[in-house]
Amino acid sequence: MVPVEPAIVIHVNGTPHTLRRSLSIPELCNLLNIHPRLVAIEYNGEILHRQFWETTYVQAGDRLEIVTIVGGG
Repeated sequence: MVPVEPAIVIHVNGTPHTLRRSLSIPELCNLLNIHPRLVAIEYNGEILHRQFWETTYVQAGDRLEIVTIVGGG
């Protein structure tokens, strides 16, 4: 029998999302169809600098706020 990893639940902008496994921030953006160059991300109450996105993996119970950057004049 092949062991099955339990699903994890995270919250993005207050909405629960169930994932099969932990994902990096770019993988999560891709899954959610979010263009990563146009957003700022708060990860568990702290702004997550872009340089750490590749090495940050979401875990069960994490809370993210993803804000789209909009230019204007």
